[in-house]
Amino acid sequence: MKKYLATLCLLHLFFNMAIAQTKIIPGAERVDVYVPMLKGKSVAVFANQTSMVANTHLVDTLVKRGIKVVKIFSPEHGFRGKADAGEKVGDYTDEKTGIRVISLYGSKRRPSDEDLKDVDIMIFDIQDVGVRFYTYISSLQEYMEAAFENSKPLLVLDRPNPNGFYVDGPVLDPKFKSFVGMQPVPVVYGLTIGEYAMLISGEKWLTERANKKEEYYKHAQNSKDTPFHFLVIKCKNYDHTSKYILPVKPSPNLPEIQSVYWYASTCFFEGTVLSEGRGTPKPFQYFGHPSLPKKLFSFTPHSMEGAKDPKQKDQLCYGWNLSGTPEEVLKKVNNRIQLKWIIGAYKLFPDKTKFFLNTKSLNRLAGNDVLMQQIIEGKSEAEIRKSWEPALGNYKEIRKKYLLYKDFAP
Repeated sequence: MKKYLATLCLLHLFFNMAIAQTKIIPGAERVDVYVPMLKGKSVAVFANQTSMVANTHLVDTLVKRGIKVVKIFSPEHGFRGKADAGEKVGDYTDEKTGIRVISLYGSKRRPSDEDLKDVDIMIFDIQDVGVRFYTYISSLQEYMEAAFENSKPLLVLDRPNPNGFYVDGPVLDPKFKSFVGMQPVPVVYGLTIGEYAMLISGEKWLTERANKKEEYYKHAQNSKDTPFHFLVIKCKNYDHTSKYILPVKPSPNLPEIQSVYWYASTCFFEGTVLSEGRGTPKPFQYFGHPSLPKKLFSFTPHSMEGAKDPKQKDQLCYGWNLSGTPEEVLKKVNNRIQLKWIIGAYKLFPDKTKFFLNTKSLNRLAGNDVLMQQIIEGKSEAEIRKSWEPALGNYKEIRKKYLLYKDFAP
């Protein structure tokens, strides 16, 4: 009996060890690796509500460990993540910490030289979702350029990409560069935030001044007296086959992993008059319009936190419901952008001259003016996807140079 109990205890121990070894650990949770680099320094942190170390915010974690955090920079949706998409957020003092928060999604999008005068080291820690028009990678670029141009060391605390298991979509044409797409990458680019930082640095896609400083530090790195200038703290137990469920919603309108999975496909509806589900419990899983056939799924968008004035507010809409379990949604997405929904909605829409918004926002999301025209011309999904292939294949080769983790099968 004693041997039996001892065997059970050993099996229980090994089982727990196996779980501990396979749990994905974001870079921010590897505090013993990077906190020693921050001792005695004035630290600036780019963060939002996703910047968690287990159950404690990164800023609180650093302060508790005696790190001097002198300022916080915040992206779209603000430091606490409650602002609407696109809403301009001003500077303020965070009530919980008393630290000054400088918005980089309002009157300015990058730290000024003055902002960084009293800073010794900069940290970036934001949960990305791996889709080009999700603006945190644009914020990352602006932050990197400010760090390099001002000769400030930069730590990027890497986090898993919940859409990091495939690459798909049209590659952005530089003529359509905007804050929802700054670089020639596809809609789903298959890199973690740390790998993406390495890509835009390695391909010299930063400002000329930032690129020159980058080269200087690379050459100076041979000296033992020169500290690092750019370092990615890797995740543990993550690779590009992982299906990582986000522990914190990355923004108000991505409340669950199913919305994250559909986002690359259904965010295109932001360039149309259709509701993309903002103001409902299932943003990017519901989409529709009052003028579509009444036999379709029905829903009504309402004003709510993160969607104070959604499209088709308080109007009964008819359209589609793509919700389901994470496993069901993953199967439907099938590792690719699904164009059949926007193609189908356009075909059913009664007045096609009013389907797309006059702001041409679909072009900014697609990164070209071709997709809209292809839909208008009635091109099939297969035809549209074929037009992506040359640029997409070229990007996939570039991407391989910057992988920090085992890749998915091609």
